[in-house]
Amino acid sequence: MTSYFSERGPIRRLFIANRGEIAVRIIRAARELGIETVLGISSADRESLSAKLADAVVELGPPAAAKSYLNIDAVLTAIEASGADAVHPGYGFLSENADFAHAVRRMGRIFVGPDPETIELMGNKAVARECAVRAGVPTVPGTPGVVSDVEVALTSAATIGFPVMLKAAAGGGGKGIRVARSLDELSTLFVEAQREALAAFGNGGIYLEKFIGRARHIEIQILGDGQDVIHLYDRECSLQRRRQKILEEAPAPSLSAEVRERLCAAAVALARSVSYSSAGTIEFLYDDDTGEFFFIEMNTRIQVEHPTTEMVTGIDLVREMLCIAGGARLRFKQDEIRLHGVAIECRLNAEDPERGFLPSPGTVNGLRLPAGPGVRVDSMLYDGYKVSPFYDSLLAKVIVWDESRSRAISRMKRALGEIELGGIKSTLPLHLRLLGDEAVQSANYHTNFLEAWLAAGAG
Repeated sequence: MTSYFSERGPIRRLFIANRGEIAVRIIRAARELGIETVLGISSADRESLSAKLADAVVELGPPAAAKSYLNIDAVLTAIEASGADAVHPGYGFLSENADFAHAVRRMGRIFVGPDPETIELMGNKAVARECAVRAGVPTVPGTPGVVSDVEVALTSAATIGFPVMLKAAAGGGGKGIRVARSLDELSTLFVEAQREALAAFGNGGIYLEKFIGRARHIEIQILGDGQDVIHLYDRECSLQRRRQKILEEAPAPSLSAEVRERLCAAAVALARSVSYSSAGTIEFLYDDDTGEFFFIEMNTRIQVEHPTTEMVTGIDLVREMLCIAGGARLRFKQDEIRLHGVAIECRLNAEDPERGFLPSPGTVNGLRLPAGPGVRVDSMLYDGYKVSPFYDSLLAKVIVWDESRSRAISRMKRALGEIELGGIKSTLPLHLRLLGDEAVQSANYHTNFLEAWLAAGAG
């Protein structure tokens, strides 16, 4: 392994363009490397845990994300004023905005992430698909690029075969996605998907893919330094509601050693083809029945579920991002990466599962978080913290590790059972019921399982 930083020297002051648990996570990694932190906040986050932990804070604007965390001009002004020499965007917000990354580079600052050109390339899902094809990575049957209008979509769908999935070319987070099962449905849903994609991303481009109904969602964690790429194995993220992940685990329990090896090799091949630098995730659909897998997209940032990989490999991904951004080469060779045990992550959101997952802002009281062997909690919660209605509802991630999957499930049940969280509703009861389900315990699930489970009243 090489040292943390190259002769270019380390990052000395880091601006964090994010909030919540990921901001806390980045602050902690930076502090361990001796890096000062400056946090950009909205006026709603003055009393946040990340604001209390950062060495300094700069206010970006009012609570609405469009006027603060998504306001590129305000964020760039704050970076300039902070004296920071690097910027970490976390996940969400501006993390995959190539214009923002370009602007940070033009300011002479280090962007803690891949090159802006790579973000741009992989951020357009249709273009990313073309890159995957050139790299020899299997892709879901579909259109080679963006579909120009509904008539072309109808012709393409007839060739692909129904059902088909309409996906936003510049999308993410489940926005701009529809499933059409007939020509009539496609005519209506195409316009809806275009409209939603344009509103969410400023880009109404849509492409089509064959819809695989009983697929698993598998992702491969990679690290690159622009010259070499390694993988840190896989995660399973098939338990989703409205295409938002609820529970993740590493490694994926559904994969054989042979399929795992092929998936990881495909991910590395794609990342190498774009000279990838930083942490990234390459996502696949895996068909249990056939053993085939297909590229979906690449996320050019740290993932919410990254702690599961950290727990089974022992590698701090945020630390490595900072080191690579600071000029270091990869510190690990592929044969040094070993899988050990099983890790599971449950996302606790401020939502009421008994009332259709309605958001539940409010003031946290009587807080008790779990601890003990093999238990980690990534959170921004503290007693008296006011959960804002302005942002994503994620409160905390409870992550456990144990020697086997059955033991990890038992440990997660124990950890969740220790939690006390007054003042708001959360998805805690949902997770406890889910972990008690026989299908989940036997890993017999797929991407549509959770919504069917909820519809049947199991949740």
